[in-house]
Amino acid sequence: MERINKKARHELLKDKINKYPFMTDKDLANNLNVSVQTVRLDRFELKIPEVRQRIKILAEEAEFKIKSISNDDIVGELIDIKLGQSGISMMTITDDMVFEKNKIAKGYFIYSQANSLAIAIIDAEIAITGVAKIKHMISVKKGENLVAKAEVTKVRGNKFFITVRTTSNEETVFIAKFIIVSLSDQ
Repeated sequence: MERINKKARHELLKDKINKYPFMTDKDLANNLNVSVQTVRLDRFELKIPEVRQRIKILAEEAEFKIKSISNDDIVGELIDIKLGQSGISMMTITDDMVFEKNKIAKGYFIYSQANSLAIAIIDAEIAITGVAKIKHMISVKKGENLVAKAEVTKVRGNKFFITVRTTSNEETVFIAKFIIVSLSDQ
């Protein structure tokens, strides 16, 4: 890949971080074909915080938007939310989330992350899971970071059809399709 000028690199860096706020400096460096130090200097110059701080800022902003579930009831960390449309949460698999014998994540943690995210994106005071269809694609191990992305695909009356795709290192590990029912009018 050919080197680009600083101004163009800054624009690419801002674009990448806007689209993929979870990219590390190493990921950005590989993507832009520059050193990690160059990415850090560019971020500093552009006043863009490092990935942990970006995630913290997004999480704090998302926390105040949710209506249908308490932030404490969300499994994982809510990163982004657009009520009635979409949401993103992150979760790191820890010792207490894996089977002792094989260190593979217990499925109910992955399901709970997806389900609580699906409920959180509903723009209603009360929402419950009506139907869930899930598929585990590959096993997840201790230390893996899971990113769940939920999207409302259809609304029919008080029923919200939501697809949640959970990835680890950009590989799909879990897919769920939910019908979340709003009980706010009852």
